[in-house]
Amino acid sequence: MAANMYRVGDYVYFENSSSNPYLVRRIEELNKTANGNVEAKVVCLFRRRDISSSLNSLADSNAREFEEESKQPTMSEQQRHQLKHRELFLSRQFESLPATHIRGKCSVTLLNETDILGQYLDKEDCFFYSLVFDPVQKTLLADQGEIRVGCKYQAEIPDRLAEGESDNRNQQKMEMKVWDPDNPLTDRQIDQFLVVARAVGTFARALDCSSSIRQPSLHMSAAAASRDITLFHAMDTLQRNGYDLAKAMSTLVPQGGPVLCRDEMEEWSASEAMLFEEALEKYGKDFNDIRQDFLPWKSLASIVQFYYMWKTTDRYIQQKRLKAAEADSKLKQVYIPTYTKPNPNQIVSVGSKPGMNGAGFQKGLTCESCHTTQSAQWYAWGPPNMQCRLCASCWIYWKKYGGLKTPTQLEGAARSVTEPHSRGHMSRPEAQSLSPYTTSANRAKLLAKNRQTFLLQTTKLTRIARRMCRDILQPRRAARRPYAPINANAIKAECSIRLPKAAKTPLKIHPLVRLPLATIVKELAAQAPLKPKTPRGTKTPINRNQLTQNRGLAGIVSKRAYESGAPKGPEPPGDAPSCPPAQPSAQSEVGAAPPARGGSPGARAPSPSCKHQ
Repeated sequence: MAANMYRVGDYVYFENSSSNPYLVRRIEELNKTANGNVEAKVVCLFRRRDISSSLNSLADSNAREFEEESKQPTMSEQQRHQLKHRELFLSRQFESLPATHIRGKCSVTLLNETDILGQYLDKEDCFFYSLVFDPVQKTLLADQGEIRVGCKYQAEIPDRLAEGESDNRNQQKMEMKVWDPDNPLTDRQIDQFLVVARAVGTFARALDCSSSIRQPSLHMSAAAASRDITLFHAMDTLQRNGYDLAKAMSTLVPQGGPVLCRDEMEEWSASEAMLFEEALEKYGKDFNDIRQDFLPWKSLASIVQFYYMWKTTDRYIQQKRLKAAEADSKLKQVYIPTYTKPNPNQIVSVGSKPGMNGAGFQKGLTCESCHTTQSAQWYAWGPPNMQCRLCASCWIYWKKYGGLKTPTQLEGAARSVTEPHSRGHMSRPEAQSLSPYTTSANRAKLLAKNRQTFLLQTTKLTRIARRMCRDILQPRRAARRPYAPINANAIKAECSIRLPKAAKTPLKIHPLVRLPLATIVKELAAQAPLKPKTPRGTKTPINRNQLTQNRGLAGIVSKRAYESGAPKGPEPPGDAPSCPPAQPSAQSEVGAAPPARGGSPGARAPSPSCKHQ
């Protein structure tokens, strides 16, 4: 009963997909919807597989620094691999999920320097975090709640001075004495001076225009003058004047007018106070984020002082009562029964065909993680055509920790060169290209489906550099060695040196004569005449032999060299000067003799289908 009872503040597993790993979330609120269902407002925690490869490298470097500073014991490669599955990244992203998708409890703790990382592997459902992930900015930052333990965080206590020894330390850097308890004044005299200081503060606010607008009544001005800032100023005045009341009173009211002392509550406007309350609702007491996102024009010290003064106001008491009333109206806990429905990825033990082990899986396939061949239950893992499966224990490990127990080609080694997603979350062509059962030819076909067309457009300077520095670039030699690197920066630098000199000697441009479009269209029409149009109602019978001949003819015609500017060959022998063009057959084209070495490439051999009378 207690295991299925979930309360606010618990870390739980959420299932959003039958094949994906569980989501790790922290319950912030439990709300009942209008239709009677319970929704949980949760804080998102991310795994390593949910962030990019660049952030994974940053997390790796942070883990190495932690191991060096805390002097962790040596771990094996498999332990390091499994330890990555126990690391989470906290975020400030909230979402609402149905409470019926909860699949169990887990434990998430902030990593401390005194912790031993190997202990997390010995405990079930135990995770840790040390970095905060921002899903919007895609950044990883150290959590501000770390406990600073160690010798480098302790104060260095100097040795005690001997009798008669002088203090050689810089007294300006030391703390300043602001009050002497052994002063000659009595407590009544000090209280009377403080009353005078409050009266001077009230009068100073009446003379100040901005204060009279913010505090239009006398009561508000007197209340503002009675705050701690006025008392601190009065006691500091006594200390500076040697506790002489006459001098101190004259200091309170100098020649220019009474001194006005205002604290953060008076300096802040009403709109700034509203922004602060909104930021406090979102970030809590994380004053760095409050300053960065809401109040960048305020200093951190000003925000902290305003917070503690704001807690003494009626506004804070009202908000506290409202939150308490809302908390009473919300659910404190919810009971979720154990989820017992079968998983859709579960492989049926009895196959429909001989030689198959359920759902089209071949016999003899091992577990993708532990490579065992015996299990009480098997689960399909990855793309369906890959026929990969996991045993019962590895499937539970995959759902809870988001990885496999041992690094594999797909889950471990391939992650270093691709984005950190398992094969179950890759696109099908990518997952098949990493499969050991896919040949290299099929991999190229699968990867080609994901390729997109792009255009490389060079700049004018690059095009000029190609012509100016042909002796350095050597394009013919570079074309024969396509994988040899070219130092483009050196070529551009040389081009910038040669370019002022080359302006006097223009480049030689070889003009290319292009025929008009009408001539090219006529020649193409002569090579491939249009088919006669057939009526819509009649069906044209298909001749398989004719299709085969046309395919061979089209391939040969496309390979024929063509230059319209070349002179035509000699006329075929015969009495008639010309003959109507006839469709040559495939045999005539194959048997046609090529033109002589000195002849024109545009000359054609006489077709045997053309007869002259």
